[in-house]
Amino acid sequence: MRYLAIMPKISTYKSGFVTTIIMMILILSACRKEEINPNDPKVYINITIDPNGTFYQELNTVGGWMYLTADSPSRGIIVYRMTQNEFLAYDRMPPNEPNRCCEGNVCTRLVVGEYYPMAYDECNDISYLLLNGSIIEGDGKWPLIQYQTTYNGQSLRIYN
Repeated sequence: MRYLAIMPKISTYKSGFVTTIIMMILILSACRKEEINPNDPKVYINITIDPNGTFYQELNTVGGWMYLTADSPSRGIIVYRMTQNEFLAYDRMPPNEPNRCCEGNVCTRLVVGEYYPMAYDECNDISYLLLNGSIIEGDGKWPLIQYQTTYNGQSLRIYN
């Protein structure tokens, strides 16, 4: 009888030990850092626009998009109106092999084709989805380089 009374304590000890080991593994695996695209243009972006104004007419409706200029080494920005209150902004520099198709100081940029919401890298033959920046066709490692946006109903701020 005495042997049976000890068994639950040993069993509880082992299950607690196993639970602790599993928790440590989960915590350590969660601490891994995400890889950073080495091609990020590392440029300061802080742009504020009125997407409801006539100058930015292409952004007046959901699904609308347009190009904005930005300081070098950025090649410009693609702004996409995802919902009435949500905007996405991506750098036009191809995130995979950005300098592959350069002539002098002029390099290729991402273009939004007639079948948007897609951006296309004509040099590397890669298509990206503007809804989340992911690669949808072609070979590449990196998604689009995305900037943060905030919208208060009147002004849209694009920044990093």
